[in-house]
Amino acid sequence: MRILVTGCYGYIGSVLVPRLLAQRHQVFGLDSGLYRDWVLDGEQLIVPCVADDVRDVTRADLVGLDAVIHLAALPNDPLGRVGRELMLDINSRAAVRLAELSKQAGVSRFLFASSCSLYGNSGSALLDEEARLGPLTSYAESKALAERNLALLANDSFSPTFLRNATAYGISPGLRLDLALNELVANVAATGRVVLRGDGLASRPFVHVEDICRAFEAVLAAPRQLVHNRTFNVGRTEDNYCLGELAALVHHLVPSRMEYEPGNGADRRSYRVDCSRLPQEVPGFQPRWTVANGIEQMYEAFRAGAMTRADLDSDRYDRSRALRAQVAAARLAVDLRWKPEIVAARLKAATDLHLQPTFRATYKSSCAAPASRGVRL
Repeated sequence: MRILVTGCYGYIGSVLVPRLLAQRHQVFGLDSGLYRDWVLDGEQLIVPCVADDVRDVTRADLVGLDAVIHLAALPNDPLGRVGRELMLDINSRAAVRLAELSKQAGVSRFLFASSCSLYGNSGSALLDEEARLGPLTSYAESKALAERNLALLANDSFSPTFLRNATAYGISPGLRLDLALNELVANVAATGRVVLRGDGLASRPFVHVEDICRAFEAVLAAPRQLVHNRTFNVGRTEDNYCLGELAALVHHLVPSRMEYEPGNGADRRSYRVDCSRLPQEVPGFQPRWTVANGIEQMYEAFRAGAMTRADLDSDRYDRSRALRAQVAAARLAVDLRWKPEIVAARLKAATDLHLQPTFRATYKSSCAAPASRGVRL
């Protein structure tokens, strides 16, 4: 298949692209490059990029594609209240525009990366895909609006599918330490401390980044009638944890001391999710990672890569801090587009290296089973 992956430099995209290439798909990328300079070193895999910003894609960029996997999004609200409208513009309006152009260009499959955070605060109930949504953040609101409007585009020739990912964890070339489990394990690898902030009562479902990729691969390969205009929670039902339970599990599995700090009372999200629909109804999908295996993978990798306190505090691994730093340095405008002089400098650098704008993934996926690897920090 000819597949466009948006957000190809990101946390999920930099794992998914090499896997799709290994399966002999013809892959194209689209990414603004906000985190491109921080992709971890290693084996290089290159795919052509059709555009830099999802807001700028054209119909011509999409002609001849069989599928679009839309991962690109702002992962949270980096600019605070000023950024809510920007969040909606990028995560919702641009997603719908991309789908409309894809439909016009004859693309038949559109896989949308959504989020279980749409469920908001549901108490102890186990929620399936038909549960009422209750988004509590601008990020979740943007994803809910996108889902609603994308579903209206479905017809006999255009099939959107919505994958609501649980909270991701695991090693990726586009490593993030602003994710709950990744942060816990990185902190213990660097300092020997498992730090629980707040009362630890909030619940979340968790899923390894490689299992997210397996979900996209399975939906892509599935007969159209099984996935047409349908929604799937992505994760393992067994891997719903209270944050306190999660911290205790990290403490149990790796040498550490447990510490407690005041938490952020503003975050009211707490939800538990039933993830049985996808493995039951879509052939070929079974998650392979447990949270316990993921903790061990990350701990060994972070220790092998000599994770330090400075790495934890670096903008490099925190999406909000990275974007705020770029804006503060006047490299990005407030709409998160590169300033013209920065664009020119980046193009010159690519020309000097005799490169066309491309994606350089740097990850060898453990496609068969969980395995540990060092992270070059």
